[in-house]
Amino acid sequence: MPSPGHHCITTVAFTVHRKSVIEWKGYEREFIKNLGLLKSIDLSSNNLTGQIPYEVTKLYGLRALNLSKNGLHGEIPEKIGQLKQLETLDLSRNNLSGEMPLSMSGMNFLNHLDVSYNSLSGRIPSSTQLQSIDPSRYIGNPRLCGPPLTKKCHGDDESKVPHVIAESEDGGEDTDEFWGWFYIGGGTGFATGFWIACGALLLNRRGRHAFFHFYDRCKDLVYVKVMVFFANLQRVEM
Repeated sequence: MPSPGHHCITTVAFTVHRKSVIEWKGYEREFIKNLGLLKSIDLSSNNLTGQIPYEVTKLYGLRALNLSKNGLHGEIPEKIGQLKQLETLDLSRNNLSGEMPLSMSGMNFLNHLDVSYNSLSGRIPSSTQLQSIDPSRYIGNPRLCGPPLTKKCHGDDESKVPHVIAESEDGGEDTDEFWGWFYIGGGTGFATGFWIACGALLLNRRGRHAFFHFYDRCKDLVYVKVMVFFANLQRVEM
């Protein structure tokens, strides 16, 4: 039993647009009101236990939600991203587990988030808002990974390395295949051209005489040029 003067909220249940039932000091009290008009909820530093009610995700006008320093467990409601107007969300120092819902990436007005000191795991959803939050607001969750934390998620590096190696291996195979076909084509072309030239000379008598006549003239011209060069060189040295 709580001591006199100590107000301890043990359980909370929300029913949007109908009523909220709060058990306070052993008595259940109903508050009949349109909870959809709520702008702020602060239930921090109480002895709240159990899971976060999924009905909270239907308070579309909510701008601030503080459930920190309690004993809440289970996962963050999957549809919490429906709170598009939410600017402040503090779930720190509870026993929450599981991954951060992907729907949180759509909370564009969220400028203060604190999920530190829970048991959250997995990759932090990608969004401008979530990656701009100070990394200290995520600490105390050893299995949480991804920006803005420096801890990389499993598979971030491995997914890139095989891709690079595969490209390198494919490139080497393509190069070897290219040079193989180059040598085959070059050798075949040379042999074909050589035998075409020789065959033409052997079968065409006039062409054969013309070729050898041209060859003799070139040989004599080169001989004369070389001899003149050496004669001039000796004359300069003298």
